[in-house]
Amino acid sequence: MDKLFLNIFLLSSIIFTGSSDILQAESYTLHESTESKEVNIYSARKAYLLKPILKAFEKDTGIKVNIISGKSKELQKRIEREGTNTRADVLLTVDAGNLYIAKSKDLLKKIYSKKINTLIPEYLRDQDGYWYGLSVRSRVIMYNPKKVNLSDLSTYEDMANKKWKGRICVRSSGNIYNQSLLASLIYHLGEKKAKTWAKNIVHNFSRKPKGNDRTQMISVILGECDITLANTYYLGKWMSSEKDKDRKYAKQIAVYFPNQSDRGAHINISGAAVVKYSKNSDNAIKLITYLAGDKAQELYAEANHEYPIRENINVSNIVKSWGYPFKQDKLSAAQLGKNNRKAVEIFDKVNWQ
Repeated sequence: MDKLFLNIFLLSSIIFTGSSDILQAESYTLHESTESKEVNIYSARKAYLLKPILKAFEKDTGIKVNIISGKSKELQKRIEREGTNTRADVLLTVDAGNLYIAKSKDLLKKIYSKKINTLIPEYLRDQDGYWYGLSVRSRVIMYNPKKVNLSDLSTYEDMANKKWKGRICVRSSGNIYNQSLLASLIYHLGEKKAKTWAKNIVHNFSRKPKGNDRTQMISVILGECDITLANTYYLGKWMSSEKDKDRKYAKQIAVYFPNQSDRGAHINISGAAVVKYSKNSDNAIKLITYLAGDKAQELYAEANHEYPIRENINVSNIVKSWGYPFKQDKLSAAQLGKNNRKAVEIFDKVNWQ
């Protein structure tokens, strides 16, 4: 690779030229190869989580991988600014809502691959071929077993019951995970009932929304609230942590999968798409195909404690300990994006801050 380009590429992982936005990113080259045998990823997933899979991809294909990590919105803004000059080939991000937004902004390239479509279930990918789900996470109820009887838990809808008044802590309405959960409720319940649900959840808050999923989980453990909504893999990270404090926390909170007697627990995805102005589209498609394959699915499920896109893939022992398989809400992930704007509007109307 041209040394000048390499230096520019590495520098660009830190500073956006002509912008005050700072991308907290990291970039690495796994091994040297010719420029025609590379693929460049803009990733909202941390590079260290992907490194084992990408190393395997390089070894198996001979295609070199460059990766820049940053927040989803920042990466999308960067692709917009760079336009035809972008070096990005693949956008790897979290939540179907983010992928849907990237598609609506015309940042992605439509592709068709029979193999990819075979590997990835239809409900986990864009029907037009613009983006594809590569891992599954479930947004569940996490609770303090010392304060909550298992028999008191049932559905997401039941969280709006008055019995939970002053007992719920949760992230802000600006969080895409909560937006997507509400988007699913809009689909299943209708806009009017979804709004009533959100309004009653606000009435049940133990405090104003603040912090990330881990903040909510800690609040449950410390007795600031009794239940919260969180993605399962955060507990997995605690359970597998080298820190004594994390492992201690993990023993004081439990997972409950809602709606097991009807539609199933809400799920979302992390996924990938080929960037519209990709210079290495063939390699990008090869990478997405690889990430959807059995080898990569097992590696990622074991490393990050998320769920694979097919139930025949092994999951980590930690994931098994929560109960697997569980009934998943197999609503098309695209619906989470389609209803995102309505979800945001409802959150604003009910003052879910």
